[in-house]
Amino acid sequence: MATIVEASSPPSPQRKSIASLSIVWRMAKRYPGRIFYAGCALLAAAAATSSIPVGIKYVVENSFGQCEQQAAGCGDIDFMFLMLFGIVIILGVSTALRFYFVSWLGERVVADIRIGVLDNLLRLSPSYFEENRPAEIASRVTADTAVIEQIVGTTASVALRNTLTGIAGVVVLTWLAPGLTLKLLIGIPIIVFPITFLGRRLQELSRTSQDRVASIGTVVDEVLGAMKIVQAFGQQKRESERFGEAAEQTFSTAKRRIFVRAGMTSIVIFLLFGGITLLLWGATWDVKNNHMSGGAMIAYVISAVLVVGSFGSLTEVWGDVLRGAGAAGRLSELIAEQPGIAAPLKPTPLPEPAQGGIVFDSVTFRYPTRQETSALNAFCLSVEPGETVAVVGPSGAGKSTLFQLLQRFYDPESGQILIDGVPLPDADPITVRQRMAMVPQETVIFAASARDNLRYGRWDSDDSALWAAAEAANAATFLRELPDGLDTYMGEGGARLSGGQRQRIAIARAVLRDSPILLLDEATSALDAESERLVQDALDRLMHNRTTIVIAHRLATIRNADRIIVMDGGKIVEQGNHAELSKNKGLYARLAKLQFSGEHS
Repeated sequence: MATIVEASSPPSPQRKSIASLSIVWRMAKRYPGRIFYAGCALLAAAAATSSIPVGIKYVVENSFGQCEQQAAGCGDIDFMFLMLFGIVIILGVSTALRFYFVSWLGERVVADIRIGVLDNLLRLSPSYFEENRPAEIASRVTADTAVIEQIVGTTASVALRNTLTGIAGVVVLTWLAPGLTLKLLIGIPIIVFPITFLGRRLQELSRTSQDRVASIGTVVDEVLGAMKIVQAFGQQKRESERFGEAAEQTFSTAKRRIFVRAGMTSIVIFLLFGGITLLLWGATWDVKNNHMSGGAMIAYVISAVLVVGSFGSLTEVWGDVLRGAGAAGRLSELIAEQPGIAAPLKPTPLPEPAQGGIVFDSVTFRYPTRQETSALNAFCLSVEPGETVAVVGPSGAGKSTLFQLLQRFYDPESGQILIDGVPLPDADPITVRQRMAMVPQETVIFAASARDNLRYGRWDSDDSALWAAAEAANAATFLRELPDGLDTYMGEGGARLSGGQRQRIAIARAVLRDSPILLLDEATSALDAESERLVQDALDRLMHNRTTIVIAHRLATIRNADRIIVMDGGKIVEQGNHAELSKNKGLYARLAKLQFSGEHS
């Protein structure tokens, strides 16, 4: 994908940034009321800020001999200062309201973006996560949304406030001294040019910097997730060096970004204050030549300082906006990513009641990241409803690929797969997966309660159904012994459970699922004898009256299967029952001899 983008004449970074930030506006405009209130507060704050120099002008002119001979013409000084205090109160209240509504919008937009990103990620097929590292994606969801939060909740507010204040200040300056202000407006393009030129470079560096930060998050996630292996093999120093390299690369990119941003800020501030100095020089001569009053001169100076401060801070804000554009672009990519596996416009319904018949018809398949090797090659298999079929073979023979295709995580290159006579691409993938329950080799236990982990099989299950499933899975005894029963927190990855207990929770999920097709992926591997007995006993009950496909390395667990197929090189090389295959001098007989002779030795 990246190669295509680079070769297709992308728009300039500035245009690209505007397009990237559109995701923020799409989310924000869902809340028009909050935008309206924030806008009103911004306008009130800008108007109050710009009114202060005008008020000071009248105070000076009416207090220090700038009025007529009559005392009454000088006006009420106390009233003038009370008016100024009123403007300051309006400024304070409107600033507080602006902060509240804009900050609320920032938090809400970030929450909506995070929800939108995850909702779309859940639609994507596993092939996407083979080509894109999940740890880096997680970094985008956290780090990049934090940048967006700053942009919406702080930067955008500051930018709008300074823009409005600057525009209002220019209006005041024009009213006070049109000629001098005209020169100011003519000088604005001189200030805008370096912002545009350096801003493009800054956006490129900002995006690279965020990519580097994501790489750091990936390394940390990987190392912490494999801490036992790292320490067992004594690789702490090596991992520390690897993290150090990633951190140094991030720092190097950040240095370049900071240098460009500092240079841009310095140049623009010099141009702004240099220009305003020239204008004040001219204003001083206007006062000397009686073309401007002293009060107008003071008001002009204060307004000029406000305008300079507003436009000067915009240069710093612009750098944040470009940084936010990089983050928004990365998040937009995640939201816009289309799933490779999707339901057809008019899905074919699977027949009711479900039978559980499965057909692989001349299926050929290569994994997207392993195009050089066929995982399945013209593979054919028919499983009758209620039949138990065991799949054995060496590693890489294509056994697990059967489950990946059957659940339609991938589509084959050629051939077709049918469930109860319906080709999988014609059906809704969600409906297809509802017909299956799976007990994987490595059980996933979520960092939640035992109750939530159990009812992952069927979320609307009540406690009575959960306990019934636990009984069927031989899990009820240890679940009752937990400190808080079903409300006990399982820990990260089920850290509080043994391997056999985790497997029995997976079986309980499958019991709750109550699907006509059961997929068992080496569900008893790496268990001690007692745990294996309990798990196998639970599996035997679960397999009753269901179409079952069992992947197994331990041949002793599949002796009673209705049929055993032996795979090698993505094809079926033998099939039959245990007795038939053991008599042959094929691959199954060799595997059985190795295992059973090892067990009796």
